[in-house]
Amino acid sequence: MEKNDIEELRARVGCAAVLEHEGFAIDRKESTRRAVKFRRDDDIVIVIHGDRGWFDARSDAKGDVFALASYLHAIGFAEALAFVGDLVAFQPTMPTWEKPLHQTQPMASVADRWNHRKRLWRASATWTYLRQCRALPWQIISAAIEADVLREGPYGSMWAKHVDEAGAVIGWEERGPDWRGFSTGGAKALFQFGANNPRRICVTEAAIDALSLAVIEQTRTDTLYVSTGGGWSPLTALALDTLASGKGAWLVAATDNNVQGEVFADRLRQMADSNSCDFSRLRPEAEDWNEELKERRGVESCRIRGQRIKGEAAARLTAALDPLPARRRLRRGDQRTENRGRSGFASVTTPKEPQMFVSPQSVRCSKALPAATRCTPCSIVTASRPSTITG
Repeated sequence: MEKNDIEELRARVGCAAVLEHEGFAIDRKESTRRAVKFRRDDDIVIVIHGDRGWFDARSDAKGDVFALASYLHAIGFAEALAFVGDLVAFQPTMPTWEKPLHQTQPMASVADRWNHRKRLWRASATWTYLRQCRALPWQIISAAIEADVLREGPYGSMWAKHVDEAGAVIGWEERGPDWRGFSTGGAKALFQFGANNPRRICVTEAAIDALSLAVIEQTRTDTLYVSTGGGWSPLTALALDTLASGKGAWLVAATDNNVQGEVFADRLRQMADSNSCDFSRLRPEAEDWNEELKERRGVESCRIRGQRIKGEAAARLTAALDPLPARRRLRRGDQRTENRGRSGFASVTTPKEPQMFVSPQSVRCSKALPAATRCTPCSIVTASRPSTITG
């Protein structure tokens, strides 16, 4: 076959035709106009470059339509030519994308869009999502706010910051009750939360998993909890390699307990070997660390998408998950301690306010505590900090 014939065949048959012919289906939820995700059982192939290119999300395989045919059937180039030629008349079912509205002005920069969003505050939509749907305790959310790694996204979603080597924001993970994605125009590197000069680096696949693992481990002072955002970009590999090359570094593959998590863990193991640093594999008993945290705390509300918990059930859940008093404006003459923020609201506390402590496993109350202070379903102890509580 002449070179011109090969080029014409490449132009007439796209990667989507090969994948659909082989039983792959489009994952519309996680696809975009520029990157269409195809799934078949545990196999994942991303089609890019206007249906002219592809790559395997779990390996380094990539190429054009002929390379795709060779990869799927383990055949040579001549056989791949014949296979692709048989698909000239095959019309794949491609998704239809709504035409975006015409932009009258250029999009703001990634840093400007990040700075434009508000930080989380108590009882905000994102705070409620993280507390009730994701079972994150208020202490870890407050610590993340203090570290300036979270922002309020649209419709109650959470933005989790990814930074470059200089610490500048270059993108963010987006997670919400009905949405997951990554910032438009942003770049994936690492979400980072924890120690500034860590020895131990726990690598997860999502920012919420990183925060969940920090809760389970009670935020170890020697650990940096990071997230790749579910990808493995060159910036991600560079950032991880920099952390692994530190003196006495210990790389922990805390990725999901599934096939993709094992692929990422193997890459981290190879990276640790190349940098001669310590390595260990840390698997959640559930599929990911947030599911593990929710199982330990007995929270299942996030499994019901698009619904709200109302009435007495909502009151019980709120009381169990958040012992802090509600925010209100202070009246003149109020002598209690106040911490006033930019919003003009103040958190009012009394000196003997109950505290909430979460153990990495179920919290056990000693016999010295009355039974009324124990909340078994959520593994929470509400009492002034006694020396007899053990975790």
